[in-house]
Amino acid sequence: MTRTTPDSRLDRRFVDALYTDAMLLADEVRAYFDEAGREERESLDPFARVTFSCESLKVTTRLMHVIAWLMTQRAVEAGELTPRAAADPSRRLGDAPAHDADVAATLPPRAGRLIAASAALHRRAAAMDRTLAGDVPTAACGVHSLQRRLAASF
Repeated sequence: MTRTTPDSRLDRRFVDALYTDAMLLADEVRAYFDEAGREERESLDPFARVTFSCESLKVTTRLMHVIAWLMTQRAVEAGELTPRAAADPSRRLGDAPAHDADVAATLPPRAGRLIAASAALHRRAAAMDRTLAGDVPTAACGVHSLQRRLAASF
């Protein structure tokens, strides 16, 4: 179901798919940093342990920002929040903690993959947030462009 208000242009399927991805990643992150990651962290030198801990906090922060933003989008879909209220700066996605691929490469491989996955998830949500806010012209959105081209073909 696509929202029909002028302030929003996201298809519910995009929000639901990103929500599913976010929850699956959050579960994987929790399991890793609570269990296997502890053992891997302990095998690192002291400086790398601090780096590992900092990066795990960044991953958690990224995921919580994305999940909170997605819950806001779901509240709009459910009619519990207006699109205008959802566009308030306090409900926008906001910036993610910086991600350095070189630093992630020094950590255990699974930690590096989770760091990269959380950064990619945040980038996807940020693109949606910019679209909703009108920061990106609809024509620049590849999905909308493809939809228009398909509609014109039939």
